[in-house]
Amino acid sequence: MEGKTPSDSEIKDHTYKVFPNDLNSRGTAFGGMVMSILDRLAAVVAERHSAQTCVTASVDSMHFLAPAHRGDHLIFMVAVNRAWRTSMEIGAKVLAENPRTGEKRHMVSVYFTFVAINENEQPSPVPPLIPETAAEKRRYKEADIRRSRRKAEAAETEKRRAQDKKS
Repeated sequence: MEGKTPSDSEIKDHTYKVFPNDLNSRGTAFGGMVMSILDRLAAVVAERHSAQTCVTASVDSMHFLAPAHRGDHLIFMVAVNRAWRTSMEIGAKVLAENPRTGEKRHMVSVYFTFVAINENEQPSPVPPLIPETAAEKRRYKEADIRRSRRKAEAAETEKRRAQDKKS
């Protein structure tokens, strides 16, 4: 299977305007709305990379760092960080931009794991990722570290569940 670069599937600047119906009770952009957009965009990137249907397997490290307000523009940047046999880590970053001043704030970053599936809904191989830039190479290495942590956490959770069943 021929490899692909992150730029083959990335979304660089999907922009969304925050309207009053997008606000939570504190008057800032509702986090669930942002999460929904992120999941959809990450699915697009995963499907562009794999050329297959992809499903969300996990979401981790979603940290809201700054609020977005009514009228702000949300700028979404989404790319494949790493591809393994059937799964991919998709990284996303959102900036909140004040349209009057041009000031941009880092609103949220997140990592998704997507799995490509075939017509029988079974995991299916994906193309390898070929990072080109220094930033892509850094994200590629860091994705493997995060994957190791996710696997260790899953193993620990399974261990606790097995112990709970014995009790």
